[in-house]
Order: sequence, then C-alpha cells, then structure tokens
Amino acid sequence: MITTQNIALAKESEDIILNPEIVLAGVKALLSDKNKGFYLVAEENNTIVGQVMITVEWSDWRNKPIWWIQSVYVQKESRKKKVFTQLLDYVRQKSRKQGVAFLRLYAHKDNRSALDVYEKIGWKQEPYVVYHLSS
Repeated sequence: MITTQNIALAKESEDIILNPEIVLAGVKALLSDKNKGFYLVAEENNTIVGQVMITVEWSDWRNKPIWWIQSVYVQKESRKKKVFTQLLDYVRQKSRKQGVAFLRLYAHKDNRSALDVYEKIGWKQEPYVVYHLSS
C-alpha cells in the first residue's frame, strides 16, 4: 500500500509517472535499514489511509538530528479528517523523545493543496532554496 500511495502522490502532486518496481524496491530498502528512516501510517478498518516517511539529516551546527517529513499522502476519501495532523502529532511526540532539533519538509511549489495544509497547521517557510544535481 505504501508503494501504491507513493505512486499516487507523484502523479497527483507533480504529474510524474513512477516505475512501480523501482518504488517497491525503494520502500523495501527503507524498511530494511533503520538508518535510512522509517514510515508511519494511519489506519482505518485495517486499511492504510495515510502515511509519512521520516528521513534523518545530521546537523553539526546543533549536534542533533533533523527529521525530514517526506512521502506525505492521505487517501482522497480520508482527507479533511485530520489524518495528517494526527500523524504529525505522533511524529512531534516521537521526535521530542529522541532529541530531534526540528522537523522539516518540502513540497512542490505548485502543490497548492499541500502548501495550504502545511501553512494552516503552523509550518513556516524556510529561507532556503533547494537544488538538485544528478550524480
């Protein structure tokens, strides 16, 4: 289900078609290596209705980890039911217990529905610009 939701997220937020085999391998890689991060899911009636992936960045400036919230997806029929808010509340509790400096996330600049949700629940835009360079 996480793979399916990641594929739906890419299509819905950036109009990108992902290769299911590659996405499945990526999900399995994260699940098999806790150093890469972890997923949290929200369930209703034994069905995953929402998810977030957490990856870790080390901050030498703070001598603490920073958690990146990624692969955020909530099933369409479960939106506006505070699924993401509940996932985020759990992430915040867990991050405090583990001494995380703060949480970060990024979203596609044209994904207005996601940006609206993040701003509505208190996220502040960072003064950074994200770049990408293929290796």
